[in-house]
Amino acid sequence: MTDAAKEEIALSRVFDAPPELVYRAFVDPDQLCLWFGPDGFSVPCESVQIDARPGGFQRFTLESDTAPEIRSRVDVTFAEVVENELLAGHQEIEGTAGSRVMLRLEFQQEADGKTRLDLRQGPFTEERGEDTKAGWESSFGRLDSLLRRSL
Repeated sequence: MTDAAKEEIALSRVFDAPPELVYRAFVDPDQLCLWFGPDGFSVPCESVQIDARPGGFQRFTLESDTAPEIRSRVDVTFAEVVENELLAGHQEIEGTAGSRVMLRLEFQQEADGKTRLDLRQGPFTEERGEDTKAGWESSFGRLDSLLRRSL
């Protein structure tokens, strides 16, 4: 880690769906490819592989919607998995310097069948952290839409 890569991002988002559905959107390949990616990027469904257990993985390719030759392989290795509650480990993004970062997703039951998702990820440089936050926020907008269709 360089001196510049010290920032950890933290996001919290409430989804109008139970934890089981929100969690499943992260561990079901057929769902992940429908919502994940920053604006302008998508995940080809055939690229997604997930084995949600300690020592397992989540692998997929992010691809530019306008220039499909622009792509990055994302590889998450899970250290901790608690079904419907927690996914934690580290993530590496192909072609990105200093790309190995911690990733922690906690799924908390809220009132009225809602779920609060708490995300922590890093370390990042300040600029990359801001870009990553924006990417998660755009992804979460698409996840909201998917979850509404699932209910």
